[in-house]
Amino acid sequence: MALDVIIGYQVSTANVTVGRSFFTQKESSPIAGGVEVWRGYYQSARPTRGKMMINIDLSATVFYQDGPLIQLITKILKLGSLDKLRSGLSERDHQMVERTIKNLKIRVNHRAETRTSSFKIEKLTQTPASSTMFEKDGNTINVGTYFQNTYNKRLIYPFLPCVVVRRHILLPLEVCDVIPGQRYMRKLNGGQMDEMMALTRQNPSIRTNMIRKGVKILNDQTEFMQQFGVKVSDKMAVVDARVLPAPTIIYHPSSREKHITPINGNWNLRNKKLAIGATLGSWCVLAFLSSDVFPDNVISTFVRELATVCQDTGMNVPNKNPPILHANPQGNIEESLKQAWLKAGNSAKAQPQLILCILPNTGQPLYAEIKRVSDTVIGVATQCVQIKHTRKTKKQYCANVCLKINVKLGGMNSSLSPEQISFISDRPTILMGADVTHPAPGSGNERPSIAAVTASVDSKASRYAASIRIQRGRTEIIADLGNMVKELLKAFYQTCGRKPERILFYRDGVSESQFENVKAIEVEAIKTACHALDNKYNPTITFIVVQKRHHTRIFPIDGGDTDASGNCLPGTVINTVITHPNEFDFCK
Repeated sequence: MALDVIIGYQVSTANVTVGRSFFTQKESSPIAGGVEVWRGYYQSARPTRGKMMINIDLSATVFYQDGPLIQLITKILKLGSLDKLRSGLSERDHQMVERTIKNLKIRVNHRAETRTSSFKIEKLTQTPASSTMFEKDGNTINVGTYFQNTYNKRLIYPFLPCVVVRRHILLPLEVCDVIPGQRYMRKLNGGQMDEMMALTRQNPSIRTNMIRKGVKILNDQTEFMQQFGVKVSDKMAVVDARVLPAPTIIYHPSSREKHITPINGNWNLRNKKLAIGATLGSWCVLAFLSSDVFPDNVISTFVRELATVCQDTGMNVPNKNPPILHANPQGNIEESLKQAWLKAGNSAKAQPQLILCILPNTGQPLYAEIKRVSDTVIGVATQCVQIKHTRKTKKQYCANVCLKINVKLGGMNSSLSPEQISFISDRPTILMGADVTHPAPGSGNERPSIAAVTASVDSKASRYAASIRIQRGRTEIIADLGNMVKELLKAFYQTCGRKPERILFYRDGVSESQFENVKAIEVEAIKTACHALDNKYNPTITFIVVQKRHHTRIFPIDGGDTDASGNCLPGTVINTVITHPNEFDFCK
């Protein structure tokens, strides 16, 4: 931590910092919604074997666009021009703008002496500036008239609301300017995320050069580092790596290719059948489009092709013509799904197994509501597909959808060669994976976090069950882990008829500062769960923390050791030089 302060102090005084990253507006690109992506660099001092090293990587985050607040609002509402604001804000637009700009810092531009003062937006008034009244010298006056009389400023947009800042100060939107360098803390929507990914995606050679540029920026600002006797090398560390052999994947014995070894991490379903195919008999199609836009005959063509591919791949699909319903994507999604569930059951005279949902676009709200209702209200599997994939049906796309449907219905797509996973196949072993999902930043502390644990329920570690709990918001330690583990151990026993002798537990989302807490609480909770089932039950527990956002970037030196994109080959592992001096870690 001391080294981080020494190395980062000077660069942080000249740039905007977020955690261990620093950003500059010079490297910014606007995206939808009145925000922009700022590029920068992540830097952190890391202990490694025998030396301290600096981890430097590219970084990017989202900031509000600075400038006139009223311009920002047109971008939030996707209006294109200020003229479109002349009709005022609808109730829905008012709520969206207020939610987006709350806590944003602004300066006023109508008084020279206050242009250096900043205000934080608390909310919007419900009435426009011309109708928003307040007391002044014993008289009631509206905001528009007050600005005309006091500052000789006639408002151009008196029909828009005012922002409310500290001590109930009312400011018309047009006199407010957004202060630069304010990070956007809300969750990005799908379109914004796609734009950000397109801007930040770099091939390895470009990323390498940009990281070297970051090292140069760091080394150009060395005044304080020199005083502490610290010098950073301008050369990347060279380390040895090894590539693990690709596993052999096993399909159904009747397949023309029942064993396959992936090449560069890729393979397909051609000439292969699912290891265990599920039966799909009771199902329904629910298209969230009108029959005029997407007629039933077009849907039927896609459904028949999907059913045929599922059958050819090893599933049993006795009903290839399920009932088709249409629904309004802006309507009552829960009621539409309940109707589809009833239609599937009545048509097949059996318990509904699946609702195939056809979506008009990639919008997240509709997808999220479908999953919420199907998983927590009705209790039925759903498979979502986009309309663009159904108009011109491709066998490869149908095969990919088939893999998802088969697993959801209890089938098994493939398994790994037992000889290659002896740790699992030699003795009964259960694989578990755990993570906690937290509410989006800026959504308040009253929302809960969701803890989930999945676990294998067969000897091949190919089929999985899940256990889910809600807990206090932003709490990383899983509060009810003991009972969740007990549920999953019972599921394994009911399927395999034996207790697992080993527990291989993968834990995501844990920072280094939480390692001791996790060890003291979660590992003990697993042991307690085992003892609660049987006082003499003591399986071997291997607890692995998985960290994805570690910023270590590995670039192959030899072009022959790369995949088609120039990245390391799948299975590349490093467990020397850059690893922790004490902890048992590796990088892949």
